[in-house]
Amino acid sequence: MPGSPLRLVVIADLKIARVAAAWPEFERLLRDQPGLQVLATDHTGTFSAFADCAADLVLVLGGDGAILRACRQMGTHQLPVVGVNHGRLGFLADLSQDEFREHLARLVRRDYQVVSHLMFRCVHHPANGSASQEWLGLNEVVVSAGGSLRMIDVELAIGGETVTTYSADGVLISTPVGSTAHNLSAGGPILRQDLPAFVITPICPHTLTNRPLVDSADVTYRLTVPRAPEGTMLVVDGQIRVPLAPGDHVEVSRAPVAFQMAKVPGSSYYTTLHRKLGWGGRPNYRTD
Repeated sequence: MPGSPLRLVVIADLKIARVAAAWPEFERLLRDQPGLQVLATDHTGTFSAFADCAADLVLVLGGDGAILRACRQMGTHQLPVVGVNHGRLGFLADLSQDEFREHLARLVRRDYQVVSHLMFRCVHHPANGSASQEWLGLNEVVVSAGGSLRMIDVELAIGGETVTTYSADGVLISTPVGSTAHNLSAGGPILRQDLPAFVITPICPHTLTNRPLVDSADVTYRLTVPRAPEGTMLVVDGQIRVPLAPGDHVEVSRAPVAFQMAKVPGSSYYTTLHRKLGWGGRPNYRTD
């Protein structure tokens, strides 16, 4: 409705020192901005009432981890997110505090674009027949040797077809959004964020011909650990950790919902990469 206030849910975990230090200014900024209605504020990082919330935007103060947590808490009721970075690199929380202040009036006027990004559904099937567990996620699923401190074998099947067995420190399956996270540090490629694809990246593979693989988001990926030494873990978005036992398998597929990010004009994926990865620097060629 024209003229209706922009309704916000604000997530600012005050247990994080940088967020706590920035919060008083943010609180004043939001309180003094005309045309803005704060429906709820969460200072614990555990807000769980998204399904009943009629917000236009979710404002997250913190780093990418805070956005990943909020995304998972929203479940099947995904709302557009604006992230203000008080973490480290901040690929998802891509606005600085100054940039948020600069763009706040534009957000209130609804002068932003909502961009949808692929999420995944991860299901852990224990070999002992106990109940499976399921999660939604945004970045990646990792089957990791973890605390076992041993190389593990991970069998990969795509769309029901056996592909290969990796002998490695682990294997991760990443979304395009997650391709700049653990996948990048493991040597995987950066994917454009709107690609409907997953990337499978072995972590320190024993066989150097095992390279990262990009495939469609419209098939199901299955990772099986035939032998799982104690300490082998399933890790979802770096935040959920589940021990794996021999014979367990993990299925990863496109989620029924998508992550929604509110982007202000002038903000783009390559602009963020350019800034966050230092692509603005020039090679230091010697001239002498």
